[in-house]
Amino acid sequence: MTELLDPRVDFVFKRIFGSEQNKDVLLAFLNSTFIETGEAPLTEITVINTYTDKDSPEDKQSILDIKAKTVEGKLINIEMQLFNPYHMEKRTLFYWSEMYFHQIKKGENYNLLKKCVTINILNYSCLDNERYHNVFHLREDHTGISLTDDIEIHVMELTKLEQHAVPLEQGGLVNWLLFLKGIDTSNWEVLAMNEPMLKKAMDTLEFLSHDAATRMAYDARMKALSDEKSMIEGARAEGLREGKMEGKKEGLREGKEEMARELLALGVDMSAIVKASGLSEEEIRKLLP
Repeated sequence: MTELLDPRVDFVFKRIFGSEQNKDVLLAFLNSTFIETGEAPLTEITVINTYTDKDSPEDKQSILDIKAKTVEGKLINIEMQLFNPYHMEKRTLFYWSEMYFHQIKKGENYNLLKKCVTINILNYSCLDNERYHNVFHLREDHTGISLTDDIEIHVMELTKLEQHAVPLEQGGLVNWLLFLKGIDTSNWEVLAMNEPMLKKAMDTLEFLSHDAATRMAYDARMKALSDEKSMIEGARAEGLREGKMEGKKEGLREGKEEMARELLALGVDMSAIVKASGLSEEEIRKLLP
């Protein structure tokens, strides 16, 4: 039996949800997302950056998130993150602001700006709570009134589904997320009964998994993601190491300065303090009261 590709890999995720042929799959996923937060379901969407066979998933410049627009003009960006890129919160705001900013040209009226929604699906834990689906808006701290409804950010953490059982006769977002997490295929039938459009997503994943060219592209993308993860974690480790070294240096200097102050208070000769502390005479004189 052919091993299924991982739908959490951005390249595969976009093939399943971001192609014109699977626009109905994306619409069903989005409606499960929005209905869970009390919003009205969408009737139609346009996929702005659809996946095509010309896309090269091993190319670092490939855009492997999914952008869509509703009939009212609301913009939606969906991104799958297999590995932790760090600073996710700031990264999210940056990309949301780009989406909002590029709606109008310089000099155009601000009332042309439409709501922008970011959906981040994370394969790691990010927020300090137990909810697998968190939604953020811009609200006043004390009264909860909304400043504007134009910003909406969804964070879905697949790691928080560890203890979540397969729902019985219950539609909704959790079915989609369990599929993406890679739940055993023996449970696929139940998920598809809960969310019928999931069957098409599952069929697409099986088709991609049996396609030789797709597997080659998948392997190349996995290598690129692994290399990127190694570089990020390596840079982070180096930054922590340098920070510790800098901290040690700072602590050593403070110790030298404290010694010099004590020797000055005792009236010790300047040349002796220089020799004992390792500080220059100029540095020591700056410590004088």
